[in-house]
Amino acid sequence: MKVSDFKDKKITVMGLGLNGGGVGIARFLSLAGAHIIMTDMKSAEELQTSVAELKDVPNIEFVLGEHRRQDFTEVDMVVKNPGVKWMNEYIVAALEKNIPVEIDSSLFFKLCQNPVIGVTGTRGKTTTASLIYEILKTAGKKPVKVGIGQVSVLDKLNELESDSIVIFELSSWRLSALGRHKLSPQIAVITNMYPDHLNYYSSMEEYVADKKNIFRSQSADDICVINADNEITKNFVGEIKSQVLNFSSKEKVAGAYVADGKIYFKGEEILAIADIKMRGEHNVSNILAAICVAKSLEIKNAEIKKAIIDFKGVEHRMEFVREISGVKYFNDTTATSPEGAIAGINSFSEKIVLIAGGADKNLDMTELAGEILKKTKAVVFLKGAATDKIIFAMKELGNEKEFVIANSMAEAIDEARKLASAGEVILLSPGSASFGLFKNEFDRGDKFKEVVNSL
Repeated sequence: MKVSDFKDKKITVMGLGLNGGGVGIARFLSLAGAHIIMTDMKSAEELQTSVAELKDVPNIEFVLGEHRRQDFTEVDMVVKNPGVKWMNEYIVAALEKNIPVEIDSSLFFKLCQNPVIGVTGTRGKTTTASLIYEILKTAGKKPVKVGIGQVSVLDKLNELESDSIVIFELSSWRLSALGRHKLSPQIAVITNMYPDHLNYYSSMEEYVADKKNIFRSQSADDICVINADNEITKNFVGEIKSQVLNFSSKEKVAGAYVADGKIYFKGEEILAIADIKMRGEHNVSNILAAICVAKSLEIKNAEIKKAIIDFKGVEHRMEFVREISGVKYFNDTTATSPEGAIAGINSFSEKIVLIAGGADKNLDMTELAGEILKKTKAVVFLKGAATDKIIFAMKELGNEKEFVIANSMAEAIDEARKLASAGEVILLSPGSASFGLFKNEFDRGDKFKEVVNSL
C-alpha cells in the first residue's frame, strides 16, 4: 500500500472521539487526497474540541450523533476506531459488501517500510516500549515511538527516515486488525497476560487470541520476546514460528534473567538491580524484556546499562508527584486492572493509604481485596461498580476495614490526607477503569496531580 492509493477515495472514519486518534486519521487521509466522512454517535456539541481541530481540513463531511448505513456500504474504505467491535452492525455491513475495514495500526503496518518492534501485554507495555526507545536513542539509533500515550499513529509515518526503527505499543484491539490482515512486527514483545477488558471481550480466550496476533504472522527470521514467569505467555512458545527470547526474574533462561541481585543476558552481566531507579518488581520484568530487544539488535551492554540507569519511569505509572508534610504522593492511574494495583501496592515498604476503585471491566476483584486488607493502612474508594465489587470481596474475606467512598478526586485526596501520617504514602492505583468520573485514566491521573500540586 502507498499513500497515493488514498487519492480521490471515499473513506469513512468511524469514531472521531476526544483523544486525538480520529483527528489524526482524518488529517492524514485528507493530506493524501481522500474524501472523508467522519462519523460518531456522539453529538457535535460533545465533540466540539475535536471538530474544532479539523476546521481547516478540506474534503471532510461530518455525520455526528448517528451512523448512516450508506456511509459503510457505499464507500471505498472504512477506518474504524480501535475500540469499536468487529461485530458492530455497521462494520459487518461494510464487510458483507467486501469494503475493506482498517484501523490505524493496520494502515501503519501496510504503509511503513521500516522495521517495527511491537510491544503488547496486559501490564507494562508503555514502560517497556519507552525503555526500548531510550536504549535505542542512547545507542545512536533513530527510534520513533508509535502508539505510546495519547498521540495519533498515522502522522508518525512522516517522522520516519530510511534507517529509523519503529517502537509500536500494540493493544489487543490494534492487534485484532493486524491479525485480520496477517501482519506482525519483526520483533514482538509480550510483557505478560492477565484478565482484562472482559467488558469488551466475551471471554479471556478471545482476549488472548487477539494478543497472539503479535507473533502469528512472523517469519522464522523474526524474534519474539516472551515472559517465562507468566502462566499464560510461557505456553505461547509452541505456537511461535520465530526465534524466541525468554526473560525471567525467577530463573535462568535463554535470554534475560536475574541472579544474585544482578541482571544477565545469556550469562553476560548487564547491571545490578540496585542501579535501577524505578520502583517495583514488575519494572524489573519490563527492563528484562527491553534488554532482550536491545541485545537482539546488538546494542552494547554499556549503552543498555546507561539508558536503564538514566530512565526514571513514565508519566502516570508509579509517578512521584510531591511530598507534603512527610507524606509522598504517587500517581499510578494506569493500573486499570487488579494485577496492576497489586503491583503498585507491592512496590512500597512504607505504609500506604490507597486511592482505588472506579468503573468495572468485568474482572475478579478478590485478589486485590486481599492485598488491600493485608498491605494497606487505609483505603479511599472512587465511586463505581468496581468499587462495589472490591468492597463486597473485602467483606467476603471477613474484614471490617474502614473505608471511605469519594465522588471526586478532590474529595478522595482530602479523605486520604486525613488518614496518612509522615513517612507514609498516598497512592493512586485504582485497579479499575476510569469512565464515569473521568474521561479516561490519563484524565484521572491529571486530576490527581492537579489537586496534589494545589495543596
